[in-house]
Amino acid sequence: MSTAPADARATADTATATATAGTDIRLRETAADFVAFLETGTPPTGLFTTDVFCDFTMPRWRLQARGVDDAVALRRAGHPGPSRVPRSRFDATPTGFVLEVEERWEQDGESWYCRELFRADVSEGSISDLSVYCTGDWDRARVAEHARAVPLLRP
Repeated sequence: MSTAPADARATADTATATATAGTDIRLRETAADFVAFLETGTPPTGLFTTDVFCDFTMPRWRLQARGVDDAVALRRAGHPGPSRVPRSRFDATPTGFVLEVEERWEQDGESWYCRELFRADVSEGSISDLSVYCTGDWDRARVAEHARAVPLLRP
């Protein structure tokens, strides 16, 4: 049992809650910057640490990159143009965040769709480690086939 006066405990609890809220806001801002990167292909200044490590897993393959230039090049190799992220979900973790997104884009006259899960470790507001899990890219025909075969309960 604590022997600290109730006022001191309440002050400490308030300070902890305030610090936690501030951290959550910074993580959400970093996640929003990351979504902007997904949509534009250009990372906002400071989004990644200079030695960021990216471990990208897609169906039946895995790629890795170290450093901002290589991580951005890895992204652009799979998604060379702009995209849209119409839906996302953010969850803070003790070391950063998890972000689930639905992404859509146009490329070479085709419409594309994928779902991705990102686990990001954040150091001083910048992503230092990034694990990416992707469903794979679905073209218009695959999206239509899926819609005919599977009634989704949620979008």
